[in-house]
Amino acid sequence: MNYRSVFRPELFAGRCVLISGGGSGIGRCTAHELAALGASVIIVGRTQEKLDRVVAEIQEDGGQADALSLDIRDEEQVRQGVANLLQRHGRIDGLFNNAGGQFPAPMELISGKGFDAVVRNNLSGTFLMMREVYLQCMRDHGGAMVNMTADMWGGMPGMAHSGAARAGVDNLTKTAAIEWAPAGVRVNAVAPGWIMSSGMDSYGGAMKAIIPTLKSKVPMKRMGQESEVSAAVCFLLSEASAFISGVTLRIDGAASLGSRIWELPDHDRSAVYQGFHRASVPDVLQGED
Repeated sequence: MNYRSVFRPELFAGRCVLISGGGSGIGRCTAHELAALGASVIIVGRTQEKLDRVVAEIQEDGGQADALSLDIRDEEQVRQGVANLLQRHGRIDGLFNNAGGQFPAPMELISGKGFDAVVRNNLSGTFLMMREVYLQCMRDHGGAMVNMTADMWGGMPGMAHSGAARAGVDNLTKTAAIEWAPAGVRVNAVAPGWIMSSGMDSYGGAMKAIIPTLKSKVPMKRMGQESEVSAAVCFLLSEASAFISGVTLRIDGAASLGSRIWELPDHDRSAVYQGFHRASVPDVLQGED
């Protein structure tokens, strides 16, 4: 089986795309789709073993992939890592800042260290990757960037640290879109809602119990697929979005809209796009409809 992308074959032929957090979840899915569309894909993350597995998958499917272990929170690792990748690949045409992470906790119980760790992971790491790819390559050659954020417009109760960081990414995206436009660099973001990704299995306790109920809060009455996020990322990295910059695209089934007094009736009329041939249902959702 091959990736069932909605985009034309060879859309990214001859282009090199760097993806952070490419060892699992949405990053892994996007790496597969881009490779299936002809891109030379580079995935980075902290665990080399996970990265190597995804590279092997992509190569088994006939795509081109490379991997480098680095911590996006470490300024020098990011600087040197980007330099090493440019030596190996010549240039970077696209960047998907997908890496991130957080833990659930009420705001009054989040320590300063815990708050800083999440902000460094979700915001500072995104900034460092953006800056180094821009300075070392895109300032001279142009390109496109897509950042990962989340549904934080109404606050993020239970994850104040992540909400603050993700809101920062939204603003950082807008600023970069203005400052870097003269270099031919476009910068956008995606804001997924509840996506059926392996990241859901990282939560325990009360959050684990809540996850299977989340679809009831979505007007479309379902969770999203990894490939539904990947398709948006591919579009924003492609030539078709040449006049789109500084936007954050919500991919959440309208969950971030509406009023609490408006009833969300049950239904089964929402179409689903599943293009990822290697997708699997998170353990926490096994047995769900």
